[in-house]
Amino acid sequence: MSASAPDPRVNAYRADLAASGLKGVIEAPRYADGTLRQIIASAAWLRRAPGEDQGIDSEVLFGETVRVFDEREGWAWVQLEADRYVGYMPASALGEVLGEPTHRVAALRTHVYPTTNVKAPPIAALPMNAALAVAGVEDGMARLAGGAFVFAAHLAARGAPESDFVSVAERFLGTPYLWGGKTSLGLDCSALVQLPLNAAGLACQRDSDMQEARLGTALPLSSPGEGLRRGDLVFWPGHVAIMTDGNTLLHASAHHMMVVREAFEAATARIATTGLEVSSIRRL
Repeated sequence: MSASAPDPRVNAYRADLAASGLKGVIEAPRYADGTLRQIIASAAWLRRAPGEDQGIDSEVLFGETVRVFDEREGWAWVQLEADRYVGYMPASALGEVLGEPTHRVAALRTHVYPTTNVKAPPIAALPMNAALAVAGVEDGMARLAGGAFVFAAHLAARGAPESDFVSVAERFLGTPYLWGGKTSLGLDCSALVQLPLNAAGLACQRDSDMQEARLGTALPLSSPGEGLRRGDLVFWPGHVAIMTDGNTLLHASAHHMMVVREAFEAATARIATTGLEVSSIRRL
């Protein structure tokens, strides 16, 4: 057995149950392979424990696949296939895996209609990076495998990643800050990094400390404001920002309670007053 337990945020184990892949690493009375399911809600909160009053750690988007290890009293204990995050979500947000998605939502948000008529009352709204299976296109509307329709220009093929992840992040300017959020209705600092990188076809873990440990190459911190360029990631303990040019950063700020642009020097000076200094700058 390992001398130190693996990170429970991305390893599925608890006192009574663990993922089968953790045999020999975690001692548990029972192991499970889990069952692959797909998200059928527009988005669903991922919580650290079952219950509406429990803290929110992240959000799961329509079309994502998750592995369900346990389900009881309306709650499912799951691990996301994409970033391996673990948590509890409403079982009602889960459905059967219907097939491999062909497209993702490229707009900040798009409506789902029962017909090709955009004057019809929409039946849902899907966030950026929601995964869809498109069966065809009619009158500029993408027909989904389930029969509903989405404006085709709001979608991108899964094999057509964004060329500039920073431009994707900039679309969220003014979005409310929301701890655990991953949509244009509200997101946090690490989601503002993860969502655009995923849209650009790059893997990215969920939390800022994970991103700091794995993304890119560290730059020297002797003169942290010098030589910065668009796309560099600036990290503090528990926070991350994206440089949009050599002098300006973009971040989901709990101070401003929204996604804002700030001058690098002004932002670092303000954050320093809270006792936090830049811990690293990483270049992708």
